Amino acid sequence: MHPNFQRAHFLTAAGSRAGTPPDTGLEVAFAGRSNAGKSSAINRICHQRGLARTSRTPGRTQQLVFFRLDDERRLVDLPGYGFAKVSQAVKAGWQALMEDYLRRRQCLQGLVVVMDIRHPLTDIDRHMLAWGTAADVPMLVLLTKADKLGRGAVQRQLASVRRELADGVFFVEAFSAASGLGVEAAQARLAAWLGLPETGRG
Repeated sequence: MHPNFQRAHFLTAAGSRAGTPPDTGLEVAFAGRSNAGKSSAINRICHQRGLARTSRTPGRTQQLVFFRLDDERRLVDLPGYGFAKVSQAVKAGWQALMEDYLRRRQCLQGLVVVMDIRHPLTDIDRHMLAWGTAADVPMLVLLTKADKLGRGAVQRQLASVRRELADGVFFVEAFSAASGLGVEAAQARLAAWLGLPETGRG
């Protein structure tokens, strides 16, 4: 366990590029379809229950939300995409904000794309992966809610997604915020991207 993740705390929220922190240091961003478990994944990785706001209402995250790990490192919660009950104009605004962030942010070291393991690689997930590829950043695909499936089904879904994404710069892990499955693997990947020192298992 990396203690740096436990130190994460809210830094700022930005509805436009003008409101983002200076483009320095190292950042890892989280993206996910509405209700895929993105906020729960952030909270579990950081061992904090209330860091990222979770909600049964899809589309709760409507800005770029920055969490500070230390003076040089941040995590970023991107707006949930997909089925949020908002106007098309608002959705278009979120999309433009995310695309602009991914395309222009020089300090972005990696992108975590969160998908429900029961419904992975939807059209809109693929669109998000295409944005990450265009931004030339490595991506970690977290197949969340793995506790909802049996062990065999989890392994089959994991193998299927890994096969489909074999041609890109993707890391794919099964994940459960409830059981802790995949937490250490996710922390290790983020730590590598953020240049955190290796630690023993905790």
